[in-house]
Amino acid sequence: MISTEPERPVVYQVNTWVWLNTLSRRYGEIITLANVPDVEVDALARPGIDTIWLMGVWQRGPGGRESALKYKHEYRGALPDLIDDDVIGSAYAIYTYEVDERIGGREGLRALRKRLRRRGLSLLLDFVPNHVAYDHPWLDHHPEYFIQGSAVDLAQRPSDFFVHTSRSGEKRVYAHGRDPLWPGWSDTAQLNIFHPALRRAILRTLIDIAKQCDGVRCDMAMLMLTDIFASTWHGFVGEAPARDYWREMIGGVKRYYPDFVFIAEAYWGKEYDLILQGFDFAYDKVLYDRLYEGDVQKLRLHLLADIRYQRRMIRFIENHDERRAFEGLGARRSMPVATLICTLPGGVLLHDGQLTGRRIKLPVQIKRQPDEVENRDLEGYYMRLLKEIQSPIYQRGEWRLFDIHPLGYGDITHWNLLAYGWRDDDEGCRLIVVNLTQHGSSGRIDLSAWEWLNGQEWRLYDVTNGAEYLRQGGSMTSEGLVTILEPFESHVFRFEPAPKPAAHNGDHRHQERVETARRQERSAP
Repeated sequence: MISTEPERPVVYQVNTWVWLNTLSRRYGEIITLANVPDVEVDALARPGIDTIWLMGVWQRGPGGRESALKYKHEYRGALPDLIDDDVIGSAYAIYTYEVDERIGGREGLRALRKRLRRRGLSLLLDFVPNHVAYDHPWLDHHPEYFIQGSAVDLAQRPSDFFVHTSRSGEKRVYAHGRDPLWPGWSDTAQLNIFHPALRRAILRTLIDIAKQCDGVRCDMAMLMLTDIFASTWHGFVGEAPARDYWREMIGGVKRYYPDFVFIAEAYWGKEYDLILQGFDFAYDKVLYDRLYEGDVQKLRLHLLADIRYQRRMIRFIENHDERRAFEGLGARRSMPVATLICTLPGGVLLHDGQLTGRRIKLPVQIKRQPDEVENRDLEGYYMRLLKEIQSPIYQRGEWRLFDIHPLGYGDITHWNLLAYGWRDDDEGCRLIVVNLTQHGSSGRIDLSAWEWLNGQEWRLYDVTNGAEYLRQGGSMTSEGLVTILEPFESHVFRFEPAPKPAAHNGDHRHQERVETARRQERSAP
């Protein structure tokens, strides 16, 4: 089982080309990584965020752009006034792992990294292990690094194979990068991770990346697991090496940079396998799917996992691959879901535009975004959450998932609620209660495990809206805490000893609802 507990990152993902293009239009001059205005760097350093993921800094080649231009009609759904200049090629068809000179190059990144560090921010970059651009220089100089096919393969599987003509005029059939569930990505070439020379070259590349940033987000990391790769390319690769790919890569980098962070994009339930191979964190795609599905009890079952495992999860509700959360979840549902991902154990991934309710998902092949109306209410809510999770309690505190019981006979709405808490000797405790459904719901939260609440009156301050409630510790631990939530409502309660004499200045409407529920419970058969 996992034995260590890494720091809890709060990652903010920035589409680098789009960000710089937006700034250039705003300021009326070309903005690169080297000359981002201070006020814009300050804007990245929001309270609660500690890591900036600059997506798409690596060089994109002419082949990738040429390929993307064939599909520009598809991009107009996101950017109706798109022109050819907006198309730059996919961020995940990498030509070389060199910072693109058009956005400032290696020196520009170095300068921006220093400025981020002065603001307490780490820097995360991309690593794509499965493939490179289909015109990558290695195709000319190291054909052995790639999965190769035959003329028969090309004829029978034209979406999975292509012909490359080297500078010397030699033609070879190569495989496109792919996962086993879909046809190949037409702008990529598939690497053969079983080849020892390719592994050495990749390790050198990763070590060079580690000189430039504090961690990498590894695209489609599960494709590199030995059994998956061998199955995907059965008949095209030989016997698997004795050592797993990720153990070799991660171990090789951490020999020189022990604090370098590896984050796995993970699907197919392979999160745990990747963590065992050395990843610090993995995407929690299961949580993502269940949040959109809206089945609260499935969510609860997921959160019963060992806390050491949960601390390795990256919680998210959108990124560049997924639809925009505000579009998919809607305005009301977005807030309780934001509460969950920010206050659960594990890391948090926030996507540029998520905090202000952007609705349009951008293709990774373009550099410009449309103007959209910003939702200030949602942004204000996120700001309160991010301010709250700066508390050390979310890093070092003890986390607990609570049972919730019905308030009265026949009331089953407690199944709609999730409740969990954090406790720390220095920071006190937090109680988070979330209603992810469109139904008003109520329940009695079992706080018997928090015996230390006994013998005192407590002020429950909701950091999301400023409401306050007074409750007796003995009553909360013996009878449970009565809670009634409106549809899509959530609370993040900070427990503080009540002042003496206590002056109740709480939300009287909520108090009346609680007292009514208590009377109904007492009168129930």
